[in-house]
Amino acid sequence: MIISVMMIGDVMVNEANAVSFRQNLGEMLNQVQYRKDSILIQKDGKPVAALVDAELFTRIRRMRDRFDALSSRLAASYANVPVEEGQAEIEAAVAQERAR
Repeated sequence: MIISVMMIGDVMVNEANAVSFRQNLGEMLNQVQYRKDSILIQKDGKPVAALVDAELFTRIRRMRDRFDALSSRLAASYANVPVEEGQAEIEAAVAQERAR
């Protein structure tokens, strides 16, 4: 059923191929619901989807919405800044952080 287990940061993520996922959907739903596992589903060896519990999915969507709002505010703030000037500012900030 579970093909492999990998670590992403300090979180364990199970991997399954699409055939195994279809054959074991009920059991995998239980793993996600009761053990809060996450399952990365692969097709032809490539990740195509993830099965996560509903609470985590809600948090991910909320974070994405907040990120999109922040990105929009940043884009509006820098709309009148020439690209070269913005790029130079980014490079300076990156260099400063790397120097720490």
